[in-house]
Amino acid sequence: MRVNRILLSTALVVVALVVQVSVLARLHLPGAVPDLLLLTVLGLAMVYGHVGGALVGFGAGLLADLAPPADHAAGRYALVLCVTGYFAGLIRPENGRLKSATGPMAVVVAAAVGSTLLYAGVGALVGDTAARHVGLTGLLFSAALYDLLLAPFVVPGIMWLARRADNDPLTETGPAAKAGDISSGWLSSGTGLRIGSQRGGLGALKAKARTRSTRVGRIKGVKRL
Repeated sequence: MRVNRILLSTALVVVALVVQVSVLARLHLPGAVPDLLLLTVLGLAMVYGHVGGALVGFGAGLLADLAPPADHAAGRYALVLCVTGYFAGLIRPENGRLKSATGPMAVVVAAAVGSTLLYAGVGALVGDTAARHVGLTGLLFSAALYDLLLAPFVVPGIMWLARRADNDPLTETGPAAKAGDISSGWLSSGTGLRIGSQRGGLGALKAKARTRSTRVGRIKGVKRL
């Protein structure tokens, strides 16, 4: 990952974790707790892709495992968010922009349910049966509901920040910095003309046409002005 992505991801994850622990965890809502950290990972994964999403998810989960008042084995939530970030990054479009909110909302619901199931499954492997006493069905429903209600206020803003950091001309050095507008690429593929990077392309074609006409006129003995 590039330096700007690491800095932005770290800042967003730390802020999300602080809000998660100090505010959301103290609301005492029935069922699960709104998972702001999960939504942060989803927003970054849908811009950075599956590799970046897995790395961000692992780092965010490991930080949550070590932050007080964590009462579970270290690495448990890191595994959950790593897997969630990986699969969320697989739906990222090529330009990092989503045309509809239906897809992200479906990803949020699937991630909330999937992460809760995976967390409970990993807990059962290590001897943690707390999900059985609370009720897994209630946890799944409340987790999906809370995250879905919180997602419109979190995910779009995080995706916007991630795209803005990637488009920074001072930090962008990859092919994305040299990519032109979509309309320019479409025109160049359809007409054979290059637009944008070669501003004088049309003028060069006109000059070539004039040169050819002048040569033809000289051969035929016709004087051209």
